[in-house]
Amino acid sequence: MNKRQVITLWIIAIALGAAVAVTKLATKDTGKSATKRTPGQTLFEDFPAREVGKISIEGAEHSVDLAKSGENWVVSDRGDFPANTATVNQFLRDMKDLEVTQGIEAGPSFAPRFGMDMDAKDADEHGLMVRFSDGSGKELASVALGKNISGGANDNPMMGGGSVGRYVRNLGDESGFYAINEMFSAISAEPKRWLKTDFFSPEKIESVSLSKAGSDDLAWKVVRDGEEAEFKLDGAAANEVLDTTSGNPLKTLFSYARFDDVVSPEDYAERANEEKKRTAVIKTFEGFTYTVTITPPKAKKDDAAEEDAAEEEDDAASSDAHFLTVSVSAEIPKERKKEEGEKEEDAKTKDEAFATRSKELTEKLEKEKALEGRIFEVAKYTVEPLLKKRKELVKKPEPQPAAGSPGGAMPLPGGSVVTPPRPAGGRIEAVTPPIAIPPLDSAPEEKPEEAPEEPAEEGAGE
Repeated sequence: MNKRQVITLWIIAIALGAAVAVTKLATKDTGKSATKRTPGQTLFEDFPAREVGKISIEGAEHSVDLAKSGENWVVSDRGDFPANTATVNQFLRDMKDLEVTQGIEAGPSFAPRFGMDMDAKDADEHGLMVRFSDGSGKELASVALGKNISGGANDNPMMGGGSVGRYVRNLGDESGFYAINEMFSAISAEPKRWLKTDFFSPEKIESVSLSKAGSDDLAWKVVRDGEEAEFKLDGAAANEVLDTTSGNPLKTLFSYARFDDVVSPEDYAERANEEKKRTAVIKTFEGFTYTVTITPPKAKKDDAAEEDAAEEEDDAASSDAHFLTVSVSAEIPKERKKEEGEKEEDAKTKDEAFATRSKELTEKLEKEKALEGRIFEVAKYTVEPLLKKRKELVKKPEPQPAAGSPGGAMPLPGGSVVTPPRPAGGRIEAVTPPIAIPPLDSAPEEKPEEAPEEPAEEGAGE
């Protein structure tokens, strides 16, 4: 083989190698995803969760702004009322770790197909626009949350495929849309959905009093002597007994209660019926006093005529929504009253329990006082036990059966009245009174038969 042949072979080999390299590169480019993020990658290359100081969420009907305050979050649209910080932080973590299940190549103009039409009035078609900013207001990231993927292998508005979850779009990535496994069902544009719903909760209630509607005059008051005792109607007349069905709910008044929303003073002035406002005072055995105002909503225009004609003082309180404010005060004992003759070991145990409870009550007072100055919207059933009138608290007397009716009283000669006893089982049987038969001794004497007269002897009387 001469030199020229060797050079020719080398040229051919280099050409073949180049062709193979070009083919591999072409194959690699062909298999590459058209979107920036591929299945298994996170939606954001680096989501700055720790730098986020504000979150804005816009929907078809509502919008909400969340702002960071120290280590916690507040709802700006509700006068900086505390937000559910755990929910907000979880949302940020989910965004940071959010993985793509499928990339769908499509331009921004296809957004309405994925439920991200920011001009749509329907909530499902509009979706949610979420913007993340730092404390100074500089935008860090934006994402659109679109339609839910209801299931099925071919539930894709563009090309088929996808997993159960939701369609999303990173507004900083115009290469396409993405399917994810996360539903984000807790994310909403309604401000009330982000509120921290911890409420006040009286414990060991001693007394409850309520004013009349639109007045400071007392409507009724109930008290009890101990935590295990029953309530009694204060100032009850001789014939007034508290009905247990009305008294028992007052023992656990506002336990586990929740509010629906926080209302602005302007909204309250527009919707609340101040003329029907009531004030309740709740006192506990541990020294807490809660002053609660309850205001029903204004009657609807369609119900105005009916309200004017009604005589009941709470006719306007038929709506489910009521407005409530609360103020809290407490006198927490600093020292325990020791019992006479206490053993040292018992005293130590009781002192520790007293210190623990005092700390709990102090923290409870601090938390509940933070609710003062706010106007809450609550469901009617939350305040239902306090909407009763005095006459509704009193046990109704059982009706007496009419005279002569089964079980009724029967008059006897001389004016006395006797009520026949009711047999067991409640049944009354009609019994025919026995017929008295006179005894033999009392039978009438029979007349003895008269003996026939004997014939007179001849010669007698002569």
